[in-house]
Amino acid sequence: MFPKTWLDGRLSADVFPSLMRLLVGYICALVIGITIGVVVGSIRRLRLYVEPVFELFRAIPPPVLVPVVMLVTGIGANMQLTVIAFGCIWPILINTVEGVRGVDLTQIDTAKSYRIGGWRRLTTVVLPAASPKIFVGARQSLSIGIIMMVISEMFASTNGIGFNIIQFQRLFQFKEMWSGIILLGIIGVAANVIFKFIERRVLRWYVGMQTQER
Repeated sequence: MFPKTWLDGRLSADVFPSLMRLLVGYICALVIGITIGVVVGSIRRLRLYVEPVFELFRAIPPPVLVPVVMLVTGIGANMQLTVIAFGCIWPILINTVEGVRGVDLTQIDTAKSYRIGGWRRLTTVVLPAASPKIFVGARQSLSIGIIMMVISEMFASTNGIGFNIIQFQRLFQFKEMWSGIILLGIIGVAANVIFKFIERRVLRWYVGMQTQER
């Protein structure tokens, strides 16, 4: 049932488009969330003003904003990408702010004493020190991205995994519907494995430090 349902025509017509929307939306959330998070985390006065707003938006369940996004962007790929990115951005953004704010002042002062400033200080001191927190937010956002991908396709789409699952439900094709749910589980597991691999490579120094402390 599973190969017949998903590995024939639907693999290219539905599965790949869903994965591409997830990937693009997630990358957009990473870029925007980390960029804004670094700026807000570096400026204390700005952080005091905007952090309550971030927490407010973070508390709003992303699925309830799908109809609002549809009114702004219309129905189509733009809506789906916006929904995925909007759902993913808040854990990344808030954890980046926390990570940048928590950078050891001794490291900052040392960089200043060696006249390391601007972009170089950001890439060699601030981002590496904040990266464990950033990865925590990125991992949280990954599961949210999969959920938002499915929900956006269920609301208004003509293809995708979520679209097919809801169609199977309406046609009482429950075996096919459950095969779609299993597919989402496989995607979630695979995405988590890939994420852990990247995390271990990027945070190798941090994992080694944690191991020594134990």
